[in-house]
Amino acid sequence: MATRDKSVWILIVFILSGLVIGGLLGELASKVDFLWWLSYGQEFGLSNPLTLDLNIVRLTFGLQLKINIASIIGMAIAIFIYRKV
Repeated sequence: MATRDKSVWILIVFILSGLVIGGLLGELASKVDFLWWLSYGQEFGLSNPLTLDLNIVRLTFGLQLKINIASIIGMAIAIFIYRKV
């Protein structure tokens, strides 16, 4: 059972790394004329962070995701590599 849990964590790491690397490549591709479509995407999340003031501690919560075509391609490649390994 430990190997099954471990493989799920490895899959999550593969997918996240594919999203991050793909997102970075998409941002770089936005500067190239014929690769602009790789940077097309959507941004969603909390535009203004939520603040919880407890008088002693102030906590600020915020999350914003930006997904583009290149990050989706990176995620698909990461899943493909994971299945081959």
